[in-house]
Amino acid sequence: MTIVVGYVPGPPGEAALKHGIAEAIRTSARVVVVNGTRGDAFVDRRFSQGADMDALRAQLDRAGVEYDVRQPMGPDVAELILEAAEEVEAELIVMGLRRRTPVGKLILGSTAQQVLLDARCPVLAVKA
Repeated sequence: MTIVVGYVPGPPGEAALKHGIAEAIRTSARVVVVNGTRGDAFVDRRFSQGADMDALRAQLDRAGVEYDVRQPMGPDVAELILEAAEEVEAELIVMGLRRRTPVGKLILGSTAQQVLLDARCPVLAVKA
């Protein structure tokens, strides 16, 4: 079994990682962490680097789960997560949710919403 975790640094990503690791321990599953970026900004705070990546790997090491961390780049982060899930034949995708205003949802769209609607496997959405 493989669990794909959509990860961004911060509370939503941490919540997704925490629940993904817990489910991986419970089911003896492998974890594939996907931290994608559109690559359209000079600095993308949602793209982990340096100390963030070290902390992420340390957390996975402490959990004792088999894992892979991927940092793909593409125009749509939701598609990057869905492609990874298809590639590894994921049985579960875990996504963190952040609180947004109704106007924010309307204008900006949602990576988690697109993954929820288009995934071919169950999706666990957790609040930060």
